[in-house]
Amino acid sequence: MVDPNPRILPYGMAAIDEAAERIGRGECVAVPTETVYGLAADAGNADAVAGIYAAKGRPSFNPLIVHVADLAAAEALAVFDADARALAARFWPGPLTLVLPLRTDAPIASLVTAGLATIALRVPRHRAMQALLAATKRPLAAPSANASNGISPTRAAHVAASLGNRVPLIIDDGGCEAGLESTIVAGRTILRPGPIVASDLPFAVQAHSIDSTDAAITAPGQLATHYAPGKPLRLDATAAAADEWLIGHGPVKGDDMLSATGDLREAAARLFDALHRADASDRAAIAVAPIPHAGLGEAINDRLTRAAHR
Repeated sequence: MVDPNPRILPYGMAAIDEAAERIGRGECVAVPTETVYGLAADAGNADAVAGIYAAKGRPSFNPLIVHVADLAAAEALAVFDADARALAARFWPGPLTLVLPLRTDAPIASLVTAGLATIALRVPRHRAMQALLAATKRPLAAPSANASNGISPTRAAHVAASLGNRVPLIIDDGGCEAGLESTIVAGRTILRPGPIVASDLPFAVQAHSIDSTDAAITAPGQLATHYAPGKPLRLDATAAAADEWLIGHGPVKGDDMLSATGDLREAAARLFDALHRADASDRAAIAVAPIPHAGLGEAINDRLTRAAHR
């Protein structure tokens, strides 16, 4: 009988060595980053990248973020202009993804970019992903380690519950610090809000509408329906109906709380964890308290709006 449970190892060199060996064999493994857990594979191996799509059930028109160790590794894959260099200098390593022109000689499987002339790149800060990049010496494609359109994973247990034995190894290094996927910037447009907000950037930017259609996908994280629990989700709730699990925030108290004090950074870090608990509850539906739209609230509301878009 096939074991339905994936192998979970605590972060350490034994886990990194096994993960690197598996990636070298063309497998994908789950690894934490400062944003969410990622499902990583060799970005230059088309079969390995196809394994990511298969494990997630992800549509092949949806490109993947490629993680690299540093700016030099990123420059080997993409063409940087002055704006991109300024952002990389200020925010890498960290939760910022840059969409840049792909170099014609970049050793990246076309599945990674979904056939686009651009590539989404990030230099992660988390020790586990950095250790894996060092051990493999390869750029790693790594979307969130969950079934496509499901709630993003911020703990190893979330990965195991979502993917089961479709992922052979999960490196467990506890909960993710930021709890939201990276901010994605192309030129001077924010394609996906995230932990780095518009006011953090050194120049004025415009926001991209979340109402993208499949045909308009130009970077990861643009599907209008995404991050969704299995239950109906109601937003801006100040009280729960009889069949709802209420996720509270600030003055609105609930069955679970994003932040009792209204701290948006705390709320972001707890968001997906709270959605996982709500989805596993005995209630038929989920309600979420109002979240201010300023600053990091924009990214939180972006995820919630997509999650409720059924």
